[in-house]
Amino acid sequence: MLKMMALSATYRQSSQASPGLLTRDPGNELLARGPARRLNAEMLRDQALAVSGLLVEKIGGPSVKPYQPDGIWEIAMGKPNYDQSHGDALHRRSLYTFWKRTVPPPTMVMFDAADRSYCTARRQNTSTPLQSLALLNDVQIVEAARHVSERMFKEGGATPDERMVWMFRTLTGRQPTTRELAVLKRLFEEQQALFAAEPMSAEKLLNVGEAKNDPTLGKIELAAGTLLAEALLNHDQTVMRR
Repeated sequence: MLKMMALSATYRQSSQASPGLLTRDPGNELLARGPARRLNAEMLRDQALAVSGLLVEKIGGPSVKPYQPDGIWEIAMGKPNYDQSHGDALHRRSLYTFWKRTVPPPTMVMFDAADRSYCTARRQNTSTPLQSLALLNDVQIVEAARHVSERMFKEGGATPDERMVWMFRTLTGRQPTTRELAVLKRLFEEQQALFAAEPMSAEKLLNVGEAKNDPTLGKIELAAGTLLAEALLNHDQTVMRR
C-alpha cells in the first residue's frame, strides 16, 4: 500500500501551484499538488550516507554511537564519557543511534527531532541558519561529502560537466539547468584554485571523519569536489521533499 501511494500520480505531482489553484484549494484538500516539507533529522542524515555510499544497511543489532561534539555528556552529566563507535557502526541508519534523553544527539535536535522526554504526535518543521551550518560543518556530513566527491570522480563521467551533472542529479533528483551548471563549475574552479594555493587546507578537510578516501585520487580536486558536495547537500531541493 505504501509503495502504491508513493508511486501514484497524485503523490508524484509537483508542489508548485498556480495562483488560481491556491485560491481554490489553499489547504490542498483536493490533493491537486504534491507535498512540500523539509526532510526530518533522520532522513537528512541517512540520505547523506546513502548518496556517499557509506550507509551500512545491516538490519538489527545493538544501538551505535556516531559522531557527536566532544564533551557534551561530561558537561551535562558530570563524569560519563561518550564512547564513540568506529568502523561500520558509524554509518548505521539513524534508527540505530543511541539516544540518551538527558543529552540527545545535538544535530538531530537541531533538525527538530523530539527529545523523547514526552510523547510527540507531530514534529515541528523549522528552517534556521543553524541547520545550514550543521549541513556545512557536521563531521558526518563533511565525511559524506568527501565520499560523494570520490564517487563523482569515479562514476560521474570523463568531463567536468558530466561529473557535476552527475553529482547534482544524485543529490537533488533532477538535472541542473544551464545556469546552475555554470554556478557549479565556477564554485569548483574557485575552490580548486584556493586549495592549490593552500594544500594543507585540502589535507585537513580530507581528514575529517574516519572513513578514508581513495589515495589514488588527487587531493586538491577531491577537496574542491567535497565543498561542491557540501553546497549541494545544503541545496533547497536536497533538504526539501517537493
